[in-house]
Amino acid sequence: MQFSKLLTPEAVKVLTSASSKKRLMQDIADLVQTAYGLDADDVVDALNTREALGPTGVGHGVALPHARIEGISHVVGAFVLLDKPIDFSSVDRQPVDLAFALFAPDDAGVEHLKALALVSRTLRNASICNKLRANLNASTLYTILTEDTAEQAA
Repeated sequence: MQFSKLLTPEAVKVLTSASSKKRLMQDIADLVQTAYGLDADDVVDALNTREALGPTGVGHGVALPHARIEGISHVVGAFVLLDKPIDFSSVDRQPVDLAFALFAPDDAGVEHLKALALVSRTLRNASICNKLRANLNASTLYTILTEDTAEQAA
């Protein structure tokens, strides 16, 4: 699995308005509505339901919110870089400035797990995270994610 199969350039954004976890979830929902045509209200509900099971802030400034969404055919993702880190109830209590959200069909078993593993493995790489944090251009962020993961897969 590769980032280019999970992510479209339209699903990458630099956020300047996210001031809370709730606002970030809404911003992600709006982004995936624009990029993939998913209903923003359904996305927010699904993300909040998943988040109620336990926070998806994995540490080192990274969050991996994810949810199952009825009506999609394959796993899709959205990436946001926040210009100001926010509290996300992360495992290490550090604020989050990188968030990669994944959305899977209700019946996606292995595909969803492979996508989550790819994103998690990639965003544990300090070099990639540093490159992402050093760029405030969405197309550059997309390129970093898709090129670096292609190199890792090779």
